[in-house]
Amino acid sequence: MSLELLAILLFLLILAVLFSGYPVAFTLGGVSILVGIALLGIGYLDLLALRIYGTMQNIVLLSVPLFIFMGVILEKSGIAEDMLQTLTLMLGKLKGGLALAVIVVGLLLAASTGVVGATVVTMGLISLPAMLKRGYPATLSTGVIASAGTLGQIIPPSVVLILLGSVINVPVGDMFMGAVIPGLLLTFAYMLYVLIFAYLKPQSAPAATDEELAEFRTEGQGSRIFSAFILPFLLILTVLGSIFTGIATPTEAAGIGAFTAILMALLRRKLSFKMLQETARTTTFLTSMVFMILVGASAFSLTFRELKGDDMIVNAVTQSGLSAPMFVLVAMLGIFIAGFFIDFIEIIFIFVPILTPIFAAYGLDLLWVGILITMNLQTSFLTPPFGFSLFYLKGVAPPSVKTSDLYKGIIPFLLIQIALLAIVYFYPQIATWLPNYLNS
Repeated sequence: MSLELLAILLFLLILAVLFSGYPVAFTLGGVSILVGIALLGIGYLDLLALRIYGTMQNIVLLSVPLFIFMGVILEKSGIAEDMLQTLTLMLGKLKGGLALAVIVVGLLLAASTGVVGATVVTMGLISLPAMLKRGYPATLSTGVIASAGTLGQIIPPSVVLILLGSVINVPVGDMFMGAVIPGLLLTFAYMLYVLIFAYLKPQSAPAATDEELAEFRTEGQGSRIFSAFILPFLLILTVLGSIFTGIATPTEAAGIGAFTAILMALLRRKLSFKMLQETARTTTFLTSMVFMILVGASAFSLTFRELKGDDMIVNAVTQSGLSAPMFVLVAMLGIFIAGFFIDFIEIIFIFVPILTPIFAAYGLDLLWVGILITMNLQTSFLTPPFGFSLFYLKGVAPPSVKTSDLYKGIIPFLLIQIALLAIVYFYPQIATWLPNYLNS
């Protein structure tokens, strides 16, 4: 049996074990190591140790636990709830103001944390009961919350951008800069949809009441705005500004962000030893999950390449006659479909390493490709019936909110994302202009 055929069988075997319900990290690592030893001999382990050690020496990956720590601190300090309530009242009598506030807060949380699951759950617990109480339909409420919470996939400092940049060998700072314009365009498109919906159906998107506005204006309006917006904005400016201006590396900026988040919690008098314990526990759990998958992915990548699997795929694609744009389209469709069934981390560490040599062989801009993949993964988070953000939101939604409400509500936002993905596909400069400008 040829090595190329064995590489295909390895890939299919891993997918079969994954779909049977085994944990991703142990499936990737376990199957790959067993196959590697059986086919390549015991010397395979020496190569694997060197590969894992080289991966762990990547200092950029140190930013992952620091950004996760920063996000958990902000979540537990109550900043998200304050931002939502304050912005809703700042928008005053504007129809759909609460829905717009949810989108803006989702943007700010995405730029502060980069952790999608935590953002969706937090937004669901805080804003969904408030929207339903005000008379917003369940479809609009769930659609706004799920889509806004998933902005953490594309808005820097996204963990997705960090991991993807390390896999396709694009500097994480460039990935961050490339994602800024697409992320903001997506946010504005969400807000435009809400404004149109509120204009067509004003009774389904009510504004704040006069009593709430009067209370807001008499209860320290300035201090609430400072605490809810100025402090988080300073955090975002500190982290992203230090990266974009070249003052700090992403890892250094993550350390600054984590320390600043602790100071913010201290200023809000929410910092306690118990809170730090819970934050450390959550950060350790999430970081361990990511890095165990990373180790397993290193084993899979080594075995697959030793079996000449990457050479086989590159040769098959280049000899197929597909043009570069057509291959990108086919690859994006494959990633989109894979996103129905498996998590983004699995896609990044299983599929992307296989596709990257082909993108490079075509001479494509890997930064542009990386932003496309990121937006694609974000879209798959929202796609029924397996969108992970929908599962997160359903888990914290009141019993009155049906699964069908989530599916119906997300469709307009999903169409917006697909449209913007197509725009970035046809106009790559949307993703590449800012990095090129700042690096020139």
